[in-house]
Amino acid sequence: MNNQLAKQEKKPSFGVMINSTGYKTLINRTLGDPKKATRFVTAISSAVATNPALQECDAATIVSAGLLGETLNLSPSPQLGQYYLVPFKDRKNNRTTAQFQLGYRGMLQLAQRSGEYKRINAMAVKEGELIRYDAFMDEIELKYIEDEEQRQSLPTIGYFAMFEYHNGFRKVLYWSKAKMEQHALTYSQGYRAKKGYTFWEKDFDAMGIKTMLRQLLSKWGMMSLEMQKAYEADGGVLNQDGSIDYVDTVEAAPQPEPVPVAEEVVQEAQQQPDPIPEPPMPDEPPFVDDDDFASLMG
Repeated sequence: MNNQLAKQEKKPSFGVMINSTGYKTLINRTLGDPKKATRFVTAISSAVATNPALQECDAATIVSAGLLGETLNLSPSPQLGQYYLVPFKDRKNNRTTAQFQLGYRGMLQLAQRSGEYKRINAMAVKEGELIRYDAFMDEIELKYIEDEEQRQSLPTIGYFAMFEYHNGFRKVLYWSKAKMEQHALTYSQGYRAKKGYTFWEKDFDAMGIKTMLRQLLSKWGMMSLEMQKAYEADGGVLNQDGSIDYVDTVEAAPQPEPVPVAEEVVQEAQQQPDPIPEPPMPDEPPFVDDDDFASLMG
């Protein structure tokens, strides 16, 4: 009897819901192009199908995050890394939601598309590549190691980001590995707790690159309306009324690679001289109970 009730109460799959009349109307009205709407449904359904944890999410939050990505002309494909749909288990509100997470490749795409930048780049710096860095004069000298196999075998010593406008204005930024480590310890509670599941622990360099781009562009870059929109939504759960919830007391739902799951949302600092906290790159923790999660939050 209980099994029968469970089956009856089981919610429809995301594939069924997104093809319902209500969602079709919403998507067509938002995108304004039937072909684009069809392509969107296919792409977002594929992203959800490859990640079982997303299938448990509130469909409205998936569609809202996906529509934002679509209006920004970014792909939800985890392989491209432009943005992620990140499932969160919100025990406080007894629901699982999908969070919009902007990837560093998405940041680069939006910056390049703005037309303001002649050049823009961000990379990890390997041992032997840094010749000198003068923060006072805003100058850096690097020597790239061209042998890729050799380069990958060397330890990372820091992170570099730069841009140049068409008018010649140029800005460079370099952080040592130690400075990035301190940043991670300050703004990532999961990393500080050394639980082993955070993206900082799984791919420190990728998170370092995203951090450098956020620091560089948020402080000194020209932000197009698209970039501002993406940055404001980064790390948030988008509601149907257009509001964004930034929740720091939820836990990430487990999901398979290559889609990582986020650890916590840290609000961005408003003072320019201070480091800018990063909306976390996705992490992959298991479900934990409220007491365990509270211990992570200190």
